[in-house]
Amino acid sequence: MKQFLDENFLLNNKTAELLYHEFAAPMPIIDYHCHLPPDQIAADGNFANLTQVWLYGDHYKWRAMRTNGINERYCTGDAPDFEKFQKWAETVPYTLRNPLYHWTHLELQRYFSVQDILNPGTAGRIYEECSAKLQTPEYSVRGLLRKMNVKVVCTTDDPIDTLEHHAQIKADGFETRILPAFRPDKAMNVDHVATFNDYLGKLEAVTNLSISSFNDYLAALKSRHDFFATMGCSVSDHGLEQIYAEPWSESEVRGIFSKIRSGGELSALENLKFKSAMLEIFAVWDWEKGWVQQYHLGALRNNNLRMMRRLGPDTGWDSIGDFSQGRALATFLARLDEKDQLAKTILYNLNPADNEMMATMIGNFNDGSVAGKIQYGSGWWFLDQKDGMTRQINALSNMGLLSRFVGMLTDSRSFLSYPRHEYFRRLLCNMFGEEIENGELPADIDWTGQVIRDICYNNASNYFNWKEASAPVTLPVTNG
Repeated sequence: MKQFLDENFLLNNKTAELLYHEFAAPMPIIDYHCHLPPDQIAADGNFANLTQVWLYGDHYKWRAMRTNGINERYCTGDAPDFEKFQKWAETVPYTLRNPLYHWTHLELQRYFSVQDILNPGTAGRIYEECSAKLQTPEYSVRGLLRKMNVKVVCTTDDPIDTLEHHAQIKADGFETRILPAFRPDKAMNVDHVATFNDYLGKLEAVTNLSISSFNDYLAALKSRHDFFATMGCSVSDHGLEQIYAEPWSESEVRGIFSKIRSGGELSALENLKFKSAMLEIFAVWDWEKGWVQQYHLGALRNNNLRMMRRLGPDTGWDSIGDFSQGRALATFLARLDEKDQLAKTILYNLNPADNEMMATMIGNFNDGSVAGKIQYGSGWWFLDQKDGMTRQINALSNMGLLSRFVGMLTDSRSFLSYPRHEYFRRLLCNMFGEEIENGELPADIDWTGQVIRDICYNNASNYFNWKEASAPVTLPVTNG
């Protein structure tokens, strides 16, 4: 019987062990999509205790605690931090076979060298030991990134964000590159016209531009897209239920925008045409700048209306959606490809039923101009676990080129989430190792090892063109 979480965790043969320890483990990390807060990286403070770094904002853990019968007061409420941690420790033994069980103990080991299993009996000792370490300089926010050998972090930022924290981080000379990503979802969401007009007011304030017409609106947004580029941004991201690809004309969209500005509610078709237009316009801007565009598709968000009203979004009330994805996605990509305006693109699906569709979709638009120009993204959100990662890797292997894959990301709000990269790498090496030992792949360790190095780091470094040379710092200008 193997020991739980030993050095060969998830590695079930000698070849897998060799591939992981010699080729995968030493590679640095590029985290090209996450939700880490830039203000905390800029401040480089220390978390007061283990609860603050581990449980604040982590809706994965909150969902498990709620399912375990834990009152909301210990998740997002006003309970003391240690009591919240105790409730999490009570829940952990019930998470067997949930990825949280693995992640929890990987994080305790990798960051804090704690080998104990977390349960109510060990909670006090673990809390005390880890909280004490969090007060030391090496456990500052930036220190946590250094511990995991993170070279690039790409945050998620709204067009109206000032990016002042990114500028401060750059000015400080922090060796890990912290780069913004352009996430314009709110800038195209016209489901609630009043909310959208409020957003336009904020866009006017940050750009010092008046927005009366559709052309004014595009000019304001384009100025933010340009500004993000000056701050080192070369990535955009969209979180959508599905791609919007309704036919539209400029005159139609100008009329729809005028209706929005006058406070009129849109029909379902007008809503769809506006979103389709904006999605295509953003994609063309990305292509013009040579950016990488990412589309996270398939989340059914904020299902619990009562808790949404009480706590707001991103608090653990989302699920996998069963949206139709293929035809609209093909139409959208074909439109851009027809005009030779299709940027490098990464597609992520949340419903595993779409795995093979996504894996074949990317092959329709890889045109030979760039290796892996259109990527099938890693297992995301509910799928970034053993089964989800394995199925994504297999679909990509069977229908594309796994060797050109840009690898794993965290998609996390937690500074303790980087062992997820290790988890992915171990699974990857085990899959190669098993097939080598079964005679399904040649025992060419040097070449296979290079492929693994590429998937873990080199492919992403080349794909995003994130070189070590640093660009000049541009401090943002804010209004008000």
